[in-house]
Amino acid sequence: MRHRRLKYAGLAVLLLAGSWTTGSALPAAADDSPAPAAADSRPVSTGLLAAMQRDLGLSKRQAEERLSAERTATAVEPRARSAAGTSYGGAWFDAAEGRLTVAVTSDASPATLRAVRSTGAAVRTVEHSARELDATKERVDRLPAPRGVSSWHVDPEANTLVVEVVRDRAADNDVRRFVSRAREAGPVSVETVAAAPRTFAAGTVGGDPYYTGNVRCSIGFSVHGGFVTAGHCGRAGAGVSGWDGSYVGAFQGSSFPDNDYAWVNVGSGWWTVPVVLGWGTIPDQLVRGSAEAPVGSSICRSGSTTHWHCGSVLAKNETVNYSQGAVHQMTKTSVCAEPGDSGGSFLSGDQAQGVTSGGWGNCGSGGETWFQPVNEILNRYGLTLHTA
Repeated sequence: MRHRRLKYAGLAVLLLAGSWTTGSALPAAADDSPAPAAADSRPVSTGLLAAMQRDLGLSKRQAEERLSAERTATAVEPRARSAAGTSYGGAWFDAAEGRLTVAVTSDASPATLRAVRSTGAAVRTVEHSARELDATKERVDRLPAPRGVSSWHVDPEANTLVVEVVRDRAADNDVRRFVSRAREAGPVSVETVAAAPRTFAAGTVGGDPYYTGNVRCSIGFSVHGGFVTAGHCGRAGAGVSGWDGSYVGAFQGSSFPDNDYAWVNVGSGWWTVPVVLGWGTIPDQLVRGSAEAPVGSSICRSGSTTHWHCGSVLAKNETVNYSQGAVHQMTKTSVCAEPGDSGGSFLSGDQAQGVTSGGWGNCGSGGETWFQPVNEILNRYGLTLHTA
């Protein structure tokens, strides 16, 4: 126990309650030979590559190539957005092509199209600008949503606001009324999902968690002075204990619903490290920054219940309709999660992305999970991410 305490005391701020997944859709290939070194080549955890191979159906070479392409797309996106100007319609990572695609409205000038392509992005012409779609979402955000409505987000590839409704509630009068009012707000399409979203906190169970009362959640990322996690795991002032029951600190700030983020200070012999726990299944992963990955990128999650899982980024700035109230500016993923994973880390390569909030499904049958972007949390509380 003494050895374990020394090992985890510094990591506990990361491991106590989260679980992660990353995903993407590339066909498997038999060739596992090393990929050519990219210009921005960095060491990649063998465990991360193994998780991507397992959950995304990739070969080792495909996983390495995808991470390299995603790093390039992440760097290209802000330049392409600036080049598109008011014609910008959104962007996403095209896993099949291995590059960023930028939507540009049909009224864009030839010079604008050339400027966007010069960044290295592919271009697709669309009808609606990102500004128009964001305005539509803001109008829908003001509508009261019934429980049969799961979430809504701007889909840049479809060039519409997608409203997701629970399949067996789609015919309910209140759901149909919400959809009708949403269509009045702007370009809207409707999709169905299997179940309503829920948060992933859990009652006290064994493992390596952090506890607030009888609630178990997972640590997201170390920041200087503490760690970030999900807001639904505890209110400001609530005390936090570690996996061994010893006192860690207290919630210094917390917001839920509307947002789902919080931060906890760390003391009493605990300290922070820029690591996401591998749970003995993969090597622990170093955190080197928080560059935001585009839609379509692979992403992984670590948490105290389901440990490591991977998937893809499906949507950004989505409003999620929990039973406790709507939460805004969430990122949706194809990664699974289960109770106790709340607050845990979402990582794309070595870049922190966000903390696990909730979702539907489980890691046996699959599902979807949302996270609150980490940069929003850092900015809200004036925190600095602890990086390697």
